[in-house]
Amino acid sequence: MAREKINFNNLSLEIDEGIATVTIRRASKLNALNRDTVEDLRKAFQKVYYTSEIKGAIVTGEGTKAFVAGADIAELAQLDEVEAKRYSQNGQDVYAMLENCPKPVIAAVNGYALGGGCELALACHMRVAVESAKFGLPEVKLGTLPGFGGTQRLTQSIGKAKTLELIMTGDMLSAREALELGLVNHLVPTHEEMFNKTREILKKIASSGPLAIAMVIKSVNSVYSSYEAGYLKEASYFGQSAGTEDFHEGMRAFLEKRNPNFKGE
Repeated sequence: MAREKINFNNLSLEIDEGIATVTIRRASKLNALNRDTVEDLRKAFQKVYYTSEIKGAIVTGEGTKAFVAGADIAELAQLDEVEAKRYSQNGQDVYAMLENCPKPVIAAVNGYALGGGCELALACHMRVAVESAKFGLPEVKLGTLPGFGGTQRLTQSIGKAKTLELIMTGDMLSAREALELGLVNHLVPTHEEMFNKTREILKKIASSGPLAIAMVIKSVNSVYSSYEAGYLKEASYFGQSAGTEDFHEGMRAFLEKRNPNFKGE
C-alpha cells in the first residue's frame, strides 16, 4: 500500500508499511480533547478497521510535551447533566473502538497523559512511553470523575486499591512508576526510540496470522466483559456530577488558575 496521509480537523492519519499513525494535533492546547477531536478519532479508526492493508495502529500526540493533557475544560464547563452524560457515553463508545479493534493499537505516550489522555492510552492494547511521560486521572480536582472509561480500565490494569488511590488523590505517576505498576509495557529515553519500539512491536505482530490476532484481542477483552455495567455507572455519575455546584466551581477554578473551594453541593 502506498504511503497515505489523511488530515482531519484536529488529527492526522498516516499510513506507511501497513501501520497507521494517528496523531492528535492540538499542540497549542497540549492536545486537549474536545468533541471535534473525539469525533475525528472515531473517523480515523473507522478507516483503520476497514482498510485491510492496515495491520496495526499507533496513537500519539503532536510535539514532545503532551500525549493528551486531558479534556478541553472550557468546553466541558458548559455542559449540563444531560449533555455531560451524553459526552461521557460518546467518549466511551469511541474509546471502545480502540479497545475492540481487531488490529493491535499501541499508545506512543510522548508526554503528559492526563484525564481523557490517560483514558485514551488505557483504551489502547499496549503503551510505550518516553521517560518524561506522566500519567494521571485528576478529575476529582475539577469536581468530577473520569468519564471515558478510566474508572474501569485503570482498575483492570493496576487493581482496585491503587486505582482508588490515584483517582481520589488525583496524583500523577511518573513513567517509571507506571512501568512498575504494569500500566506501561516499555519505557524508552527518547521520542525517536518510542516510535521505533512501537513500530518494531507492530511489525512483529503483523508477521502472525491476522485472524488469530483478532481472536486473541477478543478473547482477552472477554475477561473484562463484567465491567460493562461499570461503564454505564461511570457515565451516569459523570452526568450527575455536572449538575453539582462543585463541578462548576472546579471548572471555574481551573480556568481562573486558582484553588477550588468545594462545598459538597
